[in-house]
Amino acid sequence: MLAETIFFCGLTTTSYFSCILSASYNNFGVNIAMAILKVLHFPDTRLRDKALPVYKIDSKVKEIAKNMLDVMYAENGIGLAATQVNIRQRIIVIDLSEEKNEPLILINPKITKLVGNQTMREGCLSVPDYYDIIERAEYIEYCYKTLDDEVINSNTDGLLAVCIQHEIDHLDGKLFIDYLSLLKRQRLKKKINKQEKLQQSIL
Repeated sequence: MLAETIFFCGLTTTSYFSCILSASYNNFGVNIAMAILKVLHFPDTRLRDKALPVYKIDSKVKEIAKNMLDVMYAENGIGLAATQVNIRQRIIVIDLSEEKNEPLILINPKITKLVGNQTMREGCLSVPDYYDIIERAEYIEYCYKTLDDEVINSNTDGLLAVCIQHEIDHLDGKLFIDYLSLLKRQRLKKKINKQEKLQQSIL
């Protein structure tokens, strides 16, 4: 069981959003396609939107996944769900490696079995600078599609299990703070409102 701070969903302490610019080229010149991904912050109501299934894994879906990875790495995170960047598709990207060179892309992920309990200290880019202890299943069985349209059935525990549960929650319009008590959520909202007023006064 891990008791350390877990950096979920592209958590960062240095910035609050990330923009990714993509350029594509053709034989007739240069066609610049700008895909700007901005991480949404609680209490943005779009974080409550439920993602729709990906019916066709095409070049657009692959580009979305690539841009999501770029955002996640830029924010020093280990996981990001498409709904966090206002894309209503069931896409998740994860990378738990220290070198950030082992990306895991899950299309239409689904948990098929939950076993046991574990607690970890979680954080989230969509809820900047806030962490709390959350209880989740210790072991999960899950399935998903790869970018090559291959169906994968797998199982895991520990950090990866918690991360997958956390990110799938996002696709279902749920945040990790929803597991907290009403009092803690109210305190968090007050803290965010205070920070927003402070930022507005500075601007």
